[in-house]
Amino acid sequence: MSTETEAAIAPEIDLSAIEEIIEPYLGKKEMVIPVLQKVQEHFGFLPRPAMEEVSRLMRIPLSRLYGVATFYAQFKMKPRGRYIIRVCKGTACHIQGSPKIADRIEETLGLQSGETTDDLRFTLEEVACIGACALAPVIMINDEPHGRLTPDKIKDILDSYE
Repeated sequence: MSTETEAAIAPEIDLSAIEEIIEPYLGKKEMVIPVLQKVQEHFGFLPRPAMEEVSRLMRIPLSRLYGVATFYAQFKMKPRGRYIIRVCKGTACHIQGSPKIADRIEETLGLQSGETTDDLRFTLEEVACIGACALAPVIMINDEPHGRLTPDKIKDILDSYE
């Protein structure tokens, strides 16, 4: 995602919900992970102004919050797309052609795994296994599985997500 896109999003961050989010955790510095989970749930990622506000209100050093947030893969430091595309890289999907599916998605959207389109429509991720081996190769877009894929099906699937 471009720096311009990130800068354009920053002014839209409304910190008014932070106090309500962390209120049950005030005075409980050991609850950093649940606090960060709730903040991420609210914003879709962990914006720096929100992290600074959590640090101030909970009296936890910002460096500690960032240490936790960057250690765990569940936390995202950049805005993510409205639609999260998860490409299964498990054995069954791999054998059935998931690398070609991933290549077609990357080509169609112009991004690599871990990236988000500039319009914040899609984020592409690779996962070890979706658990739908009978549908191999399979992708999930948010919570919707798309299975028995071929590269030729990808454009129509992506176009169906406005």
